[in-house]
Amino acid sequence: MLLMKTYSGLTSCLQALQACLSLLVCVMIWVQPAQAATSIHDIRLWTAPDHTRLVLDLSQAVEYNLFRLHNPERIVIDLKKTRMKTDVSKLNLPDPVLLSIRHGKQKGGVTRLVLDVKKGVSPRSFLLKKTKDNPHRLVIDLTPKNKKNIKPFKSNKQVKHGDIIIAVDAGHGGEDPGAIGPNKVYEKTVTLAIAKALAKLIDEQPGMKAVLVRTGDYFVKLRDRVKKVRAEGASMMISIHADAVTQRHVKGASVYTLSESGATPDRVAAALAAKENASDLVGGVMPKEEVSDPFIRNILGDMAKRDGLDSSEMFANLILKQLKHDFPIKYAKPKHARFAVLTALEIPSVLVEVDYISNPERERLLKRKSHQKGIAKAIFTSTKTYFTRLGMLDTSVPQIHTVHRGESLWGIAKKYGVSMSSILKLNNLKQQALRIGQRLRLPQS
Repeated sequence: MLLMKTYSGLTSCLQALQACLSLLVCVMIWVQPAQAATSIHDIRLWTAPDHTRLVLDLSQAVEYNLFRLHNPERIVIDLKKTRMKTDVSKLNLPDPVLLSIRHGKQKGGVTRLVLDVKKGVSPRSFLLKKTKDNPHRLVIDLTPKNKKNIKPFKSNKQVKHGDIIIAVDAGHGGEDPGAIGPNKVYEKTVTLAIAKALAKLIDEQPGMKAVLVRTGDYFVKLRDRVKKVRAEGASMMISIHADAVTQRHVKGASVYTLSESGATPDRVAAALAAKENASDLVGGVMPKEEVSDPFIRNILGDMAKRDGLDSSEMFANLILKQLKHDFPIKYAKPKHARFAVLTALEIPSVLVEVDYISNPERERLLKRKSHQKGIAKAIFTSTKTYFTRLGMLDTSVPQIHTVHRGESLWGIAKKYGVSMSSILKLNNLKQQALRIGQRLRLPQS
């Protein structure tokens, strides 16, 4: 009798255990799809002159299909086992290529994105793996087939025969913010502001014309920056950056040129070059895209290379000399490294690290327009000195100043270091009253 009771008890325990295991299996089966689902937790849009880029931040890698539909024109992306966790209505639409975007759930846990686009748009997509500072990303580039009206550069004046063309490259952009200050000031924002201020000064100088490699907040591949500089026939290339280190007290500007040898002996310069050259990985370049090595490819003869490197060194020294009048300098002499953006060896090419955005005080200054304009003016003065010494620029030609609201003749004369009477005489003016938009010829100070 006791044996039967014991057996009955064991049977009940086994049945209870079996029921628990069955329940656990059911729970695991029910939870598994939720755990396997990929979250789309952010979506961003970047509008470049020649394409529009859509970027989806993902919690993990995803399988997807992309196809297009016509009448009306649409690009459809089906993402398997995904959930939308962000608001697509926050995007600034329409843009020149993408008209609108919507999404919905399909069978089997598929999230469908529908992009309403203009006619003739070609899509290209690729996945980027997770990195230290970035999640898994799906990048979708939308490129119009007709690019006749797209201009890669922007200038405030028409180029004249014999004008010296200066390419000004604002570092980073779009998906690549560059260095980020302690108060969340982005390097890409500071570099673009300084680049635009520099381009404005160059355009105001007779005999010179500026072209901006990047005119807004979008990403440009490193090799494309060099291609654009060459396509425009630039006589000089200036790349603007802001550095960052872990030590918050470090400050000062530095100027870099391309290293002549294959290796970079300076560890600091080598580390900076590696960080800047990794911009393509951060900004989003198709992993399988073929990239030629500018350091191996023999683009010029040794003599031309030597001349370009010497010219870059001369120009870098002029920038440092001018900057140190009003700004702290980190390295008194130019440094050299293997920067991919400086590989247009046929022209003087420099990379200027204007300061350390990781320093809270310098970050605050770099955000100020007056400070940005001061840096731009120092670089511009160096540029003008360089071409004047080469006999390529005649600085005896008067400058042109456009009168803005609130300006006076006295203030303009003080700004350029000339007398009011000389401005009146040069412009055949009999009174000091000025009008907004009036263009004044200015004598050299």
